[in-house]
Amino acid sequence: MIRNPKRVERGVAENTIAVMNSSGTKGKPTEIWTMYGQKGSTKIIISAWRYPGVSPVGKQIPIPSDILEELKKEGILNIL
Repeated sequence: MIRNPKRVERGVAENTIAVMNSSGTKGKPTEIWTMYGQKGSTKIIISAWRYPGVSPVGKQIPIPSDILEELKKEGILNIL
């Protein structure tokens, strides 16, 4: 997933990268997203989720606001 993504976008959190691969079927396409940060040569996975359908290219990656707030509260976004 991280080594060979179908699409790469800027993550919604500061200094993060989001990568996507397609999954599902032709009739019901879905996407698998992973957001990670890099500290030196180590990649730290922050979040992974399934997006129903096909997300718009080049627009902000949809992460539910409650999940984003929880990541901020726990300090996970501050480790990078």
